[in-house]
Amino acid sequence: MHILVINPGGSSTKIAVFKIDSKIKRLKDYEIKKEFETVIRHPIDELRRFHSVLDQLAYRKDLIIKAIGNRTFDTIVTRGGPLKPLKSGTYRITKKVVDDIKQGKIQSMHPSLLGPLISYSLAQQKRVPAFFIDPESVDEFFPLARISGLPEIPKKSLSHFLNTNAVVRKAAKKLGKRVNQCNFIIAHLGSGITVAAKEKGKQIDANNANEDGPFSPQRSGSLPLQGVVDMCFDGQHTKQQVLDKIQRKGGLLAYLGTDDIKEIEKRIKNGDKYADLIYNAMIFQIAKEIGSMFVALKGNVTAIIITGGIAYQKQLVNKLKSWIKFMRKPILVFPGEEEMTVLAEGAIRVLMKLEKEQIYG
Repeated sequence: MHILVINPGGSSTKIAVFKIDSKIKRLKDYEIKKEFETVIRHPIDELRRFHSVLDQLAYRKDLIIKAIGNRTFDTIVTRGGPLKPLKSGTYRITKKVVDDIKQGKIQSMHPSLLGPLISYSLAQQKRVPAFFIDPESVDEFFPLARISGLPEIPKKSLSHFLNTNAVVRKAAKKLGKRVNQCNFIIAHLGSGITVAAKEKGKQIDANNANEDGPFSPQRSGSLPLQGVVDMCFDGQHTKQQVLDKIQRKGGLLAYLGTDDIKEIEKRIKNGDKYADLIYNAMIFQIAKEIGSMFVALKGNVTAIIITGGIAYQKQLVNKLKSWIKFMRKPILVFPGEEEMTVLAEGAIRVLMKLEKEQIYG
């Protein structure tokens, strides 16, 4: 059995093909072999020619087909994206999923939504099943975390749930504990940044990288609201332009003209004081968000986890640690993302009937 994994992100699309022995009946006995993996980079200048995320569909699909070549697969699995609030689990991608995305029946727009669209299209062509797993819209919030300050605008549970769930299992194993024995704060550092509080396996609170929390390489994070209102009504910005500033062209990219951490650290080393200021401001905001999740768990924290692609940058991680070491909790660093293998394993569990398939809608 071969599984094609598709993982669209803000500035890249990761794809992989896994092979498993379908005769084995227990997940722990599976020998999952990664036969192929690549990352398709999408330069900022290339993405700027598209008016919206969904306009990138044909562009990204063509690149995926080219990268796959003549490889074969029996099923497809992908990220879900910020769909409507859902339970954790594995969902078959149906026409209903595709229609909801295209008709805007979602919570926000994000490149991960291209995953179900591309997967469904390829699955129809190849006559194979397609799934999405643990989408960003998994909702396990406790009631207090839903209150925003205006009843018309409740807080949404939108986060990097797939990866935070994976590293929580990894952290618990490293500590010799079960997930339901642990309370974790997880900082997922990528083109968007999610800081989440997990209490005994449930994600009770998290910032939404598209709307609040720390600014990141591409997103603005929390903003002074009066300024946002003024921008919306100044007659110079459309709704889409404002959303682009917040979700795609904000953060480090807006301040420094690049979202490349290595490039920014090089500028700082060469004496760029402004780059140093902005870089450290982002780290400061991440630390403050970790502090807020420390409060959400009432200080009953087993460990703080730092993960995501930016966690490979040791200088950034060390600076972040210096802000949060006063909490006197273990700090575990798992650079990168566990998403590709986790996606493949989710599909395996359903295909082998080890886990019940969730029904969308």
